Amino acid sequence: MSDYLDSLENESIFIIREAYSRTKNLGLLWSMGKDSTVLLHLVRKAFLGNVPIPLVHIDTSYKIPEMITWRDSYTKEHGLRLIVGANKRALEEGMNPGMGRLTCCGALKTQALLDTIKDHKIQALLVGIRRDEEGSRGKERVCSPRPESGTWTYKEQPAEIWHYYNMHVPENIHLRVHPLLQWTEMDVWEYIRRENLDIMPLYFSKDGKRYRSLGCSPCTGTIDSTASNLDEIIEELRTTKTGERAGRAQDKVDTYAMQKLRSGGYM
Repeated sequence: MSDYLDSLENESIFIIREAYSRTKNLGLLWSMGKDSTVLLHLVRKAFLGNVPIPLVHIDTSYKIPEMITWRDSYTKEHGLRLIVGANKRALEEGMNPGMGRLTCCGALKTQALLDTIKDHKIQALLVGIRRDEEGSRGKERVCSPRPESGTWTYKEQPAEIWHYYNMHVPENIHLRVHPLLQWTEMDVWEYIRRENLDIMPLYFSKDGKRYRSLGCSPCTGTIDSTASNLDEIIEELRTTKTGERAGRAQDKVDTYAMQKLRSGGYM
């Protein structure tokens, strides 16, 4: 297992260093979840303990309150530079999940992300998505060039051959870079245990419930679980038949809900 995790780690660090050297104003999209926190750890390893890029968090104002508390405490403790993006206009106009979950995600996540990328002139963004997380992400490439509109068409993606990642893009093109694309959920937890990473407490069981995937409070449910430490979470994953995002209400709105969101620029 160690050799396997070392191989994943080495490949991800190679991608991170390539993105840092070949693009301008690189950022890391940080949701405070397990995947993007592993990605943050890999950035530290890539730059000998330093984090030379800003973290970008899109705050919908509907996040689980403990996530925001943990975010602020973690960034302060580790001296990290944090950019918080939000679609303030949509919030002022009353956007909420009751207006349609996909509509809400489109306004408070996608548009907020696109506005933040533009406002801070971020040319490339490290994003901790994995192919095994859900169907549309399984169609992604490590490097995903996007026009200013952020639109993504999986049938028109440039090919990636062997370990050649095309990061030479025009200045008017934004690049999403996915260093964890080949990792699985189990890999992430095994790595968190091996590296002894500080992780969001909401993942651990409390009163027989825990979160397996983190998001906005109105759209993210808990699962029944007694897993209260990393060993127990990993053991639980070996036997569960429940999907990782089973608690995400927005995924259930439509058969192709996530693909529709992602085609518009969703993370």
